[in-house]
Amino acid sequence: MGDATFPGSGWEGFIATRFVPLSDSECLIYLIPDPQVPPCCPSCRRSCSLIHDTTRRRVRDRDLFEYRVWLEVPVRRVRCPRCGVGREALSWLAPRARLTHRLRQHVETLLTLLPLKQIAGLTGLHWHTLKSIDKARLARDLPEPDLSLVRYLVMDEFALFKGHRYASVVIDAETRQVLWVGEGRSREAIRPCFEWLGAHCEHIEAVAMDMNTAMDLEVQAWCPNARVVYDLFHVIAKFGREVIDRVRVDQANQLRQDKPARRAVKRSRWLLLRNPENLKADQADELRTLLDLNQPLMVVYLMKNQLKELWYARTERAARWRWTRWFNMAQASGLAPLIRFARLLKPYAEGIIASATYRLNTSVLEGMNNRIKVIKRMAYGYRDSDYFFLKIKAAFPGNPR
Repeated sequence: MGDATFPGSGWEGFIATRFVPLSDSECLIYLIPDPQVPPCCPSCRRSCSLIHDTTRRRVRDRDLFEYRVWLEVPVRRVRCPRCGVGREALSWLAPRARLTHRLRQHVETLLTLLPLKQIAGLTGLHWHTLKSIDKARLARDLPEPDLSLVRYLVMDEFALFKGHRYASVVIDAETRQVLWVGEGRSREAIRPCFEWLGAHCEHIEAVAMDMNTAMDLEVQAWCPNARVVYDLFHVIAKFGREVIDRVRVDQANQLRQDKPARRAVKRSRWLLLRNPENLKADQADELRTLLDLNQPLMVVYLMKNQLKELWYARTERAARWRWTRWFNMAQASGLAPLIRFARLLKPYAEGIIASATYRLNTSVLEGMNNRIKVIKRMAYGYRDSDYFFLKIKAAFPGNPR
């Protein structure tokens, strides 16, 4: 096209003189300095008419109709009497940037609505460029939690990648805000969380977790006033794996000569693990028949239900009495897997008893883990863990107190 000017276009200090189509979907706009607007020193922000040199830079602006807009910008270096030589300050373009502020703001709006892959297709920007914009936006806009109000924490882990690589997450149990996320699940991996909490560690009253010794020891080292509370779901799941499954397999092996009975025992895993209220009528009848015919399975099934009752005690005194009774029954059962599990659980008894005072659990984090998987799946995985952790914090900003 021929020469033309585009006043009021948002390029302060410059005038557009030419519009040149580069293809059916791209165009180039040439800018020249506005003679009525002197350049500005980047340091003191004062007008400066002394030009040291000029370089041309091609940058992207927001799309215009069906065109992706490129700008040819003459960027000047000014010689300020007070500050020396520096590249002029532009209100619509950051130093060394290849995208205008207007395009970045448009992309930031899209980032709250769409995955990176779709935005890359819409704008023609590279995935890494969009990731850098989004990462800067999240770091800028994420609210800082008020740590002085945090009293109860929930800690858990989730799979970061395949191959047994994990990350740990810590949330405020009251607001459900993600406070901290870090790679790994060892003591060294979660220590930065407590270093970040600093003096606020003294205000923590209780921390809910699974039976992760590393987390337990680190809480004891940093939070002198905190009680550790072990989650019911993880303990019962561990009981299912180490006791019920082991006894079920042992009983099936003893019934090799009775194939129908052996088949019934082998197929009973979910009947034994599922809560009674979730069983259908025919499943409940099948379970009763199985337990009537197999005493060891009946013992571990009843012991599982007795173990659950520890978390529903009204007082710690009642919980401690229930624990002592359950432990003695386990030792008297004569079932090696149950005896072994009771002995392994004994060092964690105080964390179970504490649940009578602090009604905390990690179930909220289990729900969060499902959403974390969705975030990871939308991006086909994250190669930048820091960016992934920022996305998780943004997804769970917490509820008002």
